[in-house]
Amino acid sequence: MPLKRKKIRKRRRKSRFFFFFLIFFLNGHLAFAAEALLYKGPRPMKVLLETEKKSPEAVIIDGKKVSYYYDPSGKTDPFKSFIAKMEEVEKKKRQKPRTYLETLELSQLALIAIIVGPKGNWAMVREAKGTGHVIRKGTAIGTNGGIVHEINDRAVIIREEYKDYKGQVKYRDIAKTVPRLR
Repeated sequence: MPLKRKKIRKRRRKSRFFFFFLIFFLNGHLAFAAEALLYKGPRPMKVLLETEKKSPEAVIIDGKKVSYYYDPSGKTDPFKSFIAKMEEVEKKKRQKPRTYLETLELSQLALIAIIVGPKGNWAMVREAKGTGHVIRKGTAIGTNGGIVHEINDRAVIIREEYKDYKGQVKYRDIAKTVPRLR
């Protein structure tokens, strides 16, 4: 048994040597052929120092020649305080709610009934406690400063004002619908 193992080991060594020699030989020829095909020549020299200095264009303002002029169009004002904007937002949030409906989230309110008539449209919402409140167009409702924008025969539309990431004032309409009877 030990003789068989030695023969097997010798064969493995020979085959490994042959395999590595074959790989080395083939790679050497492939590398030489690829190098001849891919040779691009030397790169051009980089210019480290500019020999010619460009003179800035002169602008004439109020009869005087000015070498530099700042054009603020399309740029944010560097002297405008970000803190002042934050304070305005905080002031809005600090305002105390005037009615009980302004302390409730819209998700806590369920629309129960809508009355459409010649004298105006009315709607009734019920809060989570079970208390009902009558609302009409212009009623302040919700914690995000929502106002009842429209009441029609199917839904009440509440419009909330918000600022987007650019600071522009936008409006979000939220519709509360009457649950359908089966």
